Amino acid sequence: MQTFAIEALSWPKQGADLRRQVRDLVAEHVHPANPADLTNCWAVADPKFSRTLGQAGLLGMTWPKEYGGHERSPLERYIVLEELLAAGAPVGAHWIADRQTGTLLLRYGHEEERRRWVPGMARGEIYACIGLSEPNAGSDLAAVRTTARRDGDGWVLDGQKVWTTNAHNAHVMIALIRSEEGSERNAGLSQFIIPMDAPGLTVRPIYDLTGGHDFNEVFFDGVRLPATALLGVEGEGWKQATAELSLERSGPERYLSCLTLLTELIRAVGPSPSDSIRTLIGQLVSETWTLRLMSASVAAQIAQGQDPALEATIVKDLGNSFEQAMPALIQAAVETDLASDAALPIMLGHLLQVSPSFSLRGGTREILKGIIARGLGLR
Repeated sequence: MQTFAIEALSWPKQGADLRRQVRDLVAEHVHPANPADLTNCWAVADPKFSRTLGQAGLLGMTWPKEYGGHERSPLERYIVLEELLAAGAPVGAHWIADRQTGTLLLRYGHEEERRRWVPGMARGEIYACIGLSEPNAGSDLAAVRTTARRDGDGWVLDGQKVWTTNAHNAHVMIALIRSEEGSERNAGLSQFIIPMDAPGLTVRPIYDLTGGHDFNEVFFDGVRLPATALLGVEGEGWKQATAELSLERSGPERYLSCLTLLTELIRAVGPSPSDSIRTLIGQLVSETWTLRLMSASVAAQIAQGQDPALEATIVKDLGNSFEQAMPALIQAAVETDLASDAALPIMLGHLLQVSPSFSLRGGTREILKGIIARGLGLR
């Protein structure tokens, strides 16, 4: 296993022009009234900005042109993602659709469903959510109990999903559901593509400590779906969902959620910080750079047709630990005279409240370490 072949990473020749395009677009369109919106920005939804990215050809970048994509490389897409995240751009509306839903539909979906959903995702007009966790099946996804039973040529869904990010904005969900009655654990599970306006589907908000609304409960009460809603092969849902989670864990958002806080700290302290803050900035910048190279190497492996699931999981685990620790480290180090800075305390206060959730999304630390141990042959 060749993990993190950083020395082989080669950025596209057009990378500088692409970065300039994204920075110009952000400078023109991103001016939040609340500095807190610059942090954890892939949870901040702005449909207008998502459409702007779609018009600029910056969504669905690796997808076939036939479905509205642009057939660009994973590393070009990576450049766009890290520029948007580093600037704190509000990408939450389209994030899941662009990151994984469109790709999963293209890989496993019925042609009718591809045509229905994917071009709108590339335009920044169709948004998605992921139906995995349930009240009694959080990290233990194999315990899901939401059911899909056959009804003629179609399916009927009953059950509940919880902690469903972006469900209140989403037009469609890909959900992991038990399609074989009496099956246990990861057997008998299938994935379905579900319109969020389907009769019998209800979304209820879950608010966090800051009053933010990222999470939701989703209820299925006799939701009817056509045969084309089955994604891939019946009973292969566990295998497909694992591939989907690899996409979810592999991006730069797994270490960049707090980067705007670091850049604001650097701006606030100016050119002559105290020795303690200078040391902290050096530590955080060096860790950011290392994680960036590790994360980008995952994108490079994807570009080469590899499946770096283990490497993506390692980056996710290390990245979450890093971005969770950053707010507390900065809080402990800043001098009292920085409290008068307009943006820093607002951004810091917000991240101190929401960062504990960073290690839950996309798999808890315990789950990730189990995956890493298996990938390394240790269990």
